[in-house]
Amino acid sequence: MSPPAQTVTSAGTLVRSTTAGAGGYRAIVPGPLEGHLVRTEAGAAAAPGRAGVRVPVIAFAQLSDVHVVDAQSPLRLEFVDRLDDPSPLPGTGLLSSSYRPHEMLSGHIADAMVREINAIGAGPVTGKPLALAIQTGDNSDNSQFNEVRWNIGILNGGQVRVDSGSLLKYEGVADGNSAYYDPGYWHPHGTPAGKVDDVYRKRYGFPVVPGLLDKARASFTADGLNVPWYSCFGNHDGLVQGNFPQNLQLGILSTSALKLQSLPASLSPAEIVNSLLSGDLLGIVRSLALTPMVRAVSPDINRRLLTRKNVVEQHFAAGGTPTGHGFTNENRTKGTAYYSFDQGVCRFIVMDTVNPNGYSDGSIDREQFAWLQNLLANSAGRICMIFSHHTSWTMQNTLFLVGGELKTRINGKVVLAELLKHKHVVAWVNGHTHKNQVLAHARPQGGGMWEINTASHIDWPQQSRLIEIADNQDGTLSIFTTMVDHAGPASYGGNTSDSVHLAGLGRELAANDPQERTDSRRGQLADRNLELLVAKP
Repeated sequence: MSPPAQTVTSAGTLVRSTTAGAGGYRAIVPGPLEGHLVRTEAGAAAAPGRAGVRVPVIAFAQLSDVHVVDAQSPLRLEFVDRLDDPSPLPGTGLLSSSYRPHEMLSGHIADAMVREINAIGAGPVTGKPLALAIQTGDNSDNSQFNEVRWNIGILNGGQVRVDSGSLLKYEGVADGNSAYYDPGYWHPHGTPAGKVDDVYRKRYGFPVVPGLLDKARASFTADGLNVPWYSCFGNHDGLVQGNFPQNLQLGILSTSALKLQSLPASLSPAEIVNSLLSGDLLGIVRSLALTPMVRAVSPDINRRLLTRKNVVEQHFAAGGTPTGHGFTNENRTKGTAYYSFDQGVCRFIVMDTVNPNGYSDGSIDREQFAWLQNLLANSAGRICMIFSHHTSWTMQNTLFLVGGELKTRINGKVVLAELLKHKHVVAWVNGHTHKNQVLAHARPQGGGMWEINTASHIDWPQQSRLIEIADNQDGTLSIFTTMVDHAGPASYGGNTSDSVHLAGLGRELAANDPQERTDSRRGQLADRNLELLVAKP
């Protein structure tokens, strides 16, 4: 790796305070400025004087792992998450993303990111106006109709209400209903009479925020992106909780009036997971319906599960620019979710890496791989970028059962090897890990390409990424990446009156989640603001 170059532009950062309050709770404060670090491991040299002659090619925004959550859904399996909590709730590493204390604010966080991208408007290095934005999957959290439509509505702009079930009250694990009160969840309104304080406030210093649940479920006006936006399919967009294949019983449960919200002592974690895989969870819920572990909620048909084909169709039905948000009429007909489009000299190739048989990691089927090979073979003269939800190293889920026959899918190692055969592929941009990480991949014949993996909106540090490409006029391209913190203030200051301040609170809560109290997802300096050199195709 090259040493830091002279700062081309400086971007302010937000960090967790070094001073901890009660329970280790930390405020969010301004951090040091970060310039763009030069990296040359892909085999292209950084010539002096290139900044004075470079020609901008394109600038665009990448949003990833937005996870717009229906926090009141019967299919939100919050009780499983605590199995990965720190002491006194010992962890097992099972489905740790099944509950986050701030998930009722996921829509506001997404809106605040849109507002910040709109405010920036252009590449911070080249000054070229942003041409488009692309979401790299997990745009919804649980493949539900209402979550998919909330995500599209936030990016398109207009009135959005991230609420489900009853429109008169919040019905979920965070409320103060004493009949179902569970101290394993954060209760922002405080402790009901006769109950003990929840673990989040008692042990980890979480605040009381009066009226938050009603503020979170109120309608707000989403800003909407000022540029065309494109969509990519992620495992949470196609699988229940991002892990389990859809089936009839889970579909019935999603729109039902019963919500399992606490882990029954009589059931082991393995039994719960097996019930999800086999589709028997509905039976467990019904058998526990007269206990405090299952609560009555208002049923909502808008919580219905969507297939891949359904999700594609919603991108046409909900409007916005471009029509279908990248998905094509062929995708609508075949129920696929991979496509390509051109923007000037750049070709955007969007893969669908979700294995419909389940589990969070991905792969692609052989038909899609043949499509990719053919497209790459006919893309000479273009600057090609690949987009997917999964990274090359999280595409190892290759078994697929169809019609009783076990088949294999294509893994990330094989996909990467194919990309490296084509010098016009300069980058693979993805998400899934919720972590900033940038890797160089060398070509056997010399040179290389970059894999750009970007953090999520849902977990700290809640960032997206701007990507710019410039022609250095010397046979090289510079790919600039710049991290973007959403428009929510570092401190919400007790203000819950609008979506931007609610987003600021959401960031603070995410940074203090007991499972997420490190900065590992921010990555290193070499994963954030960068100038990545690569040979010009």
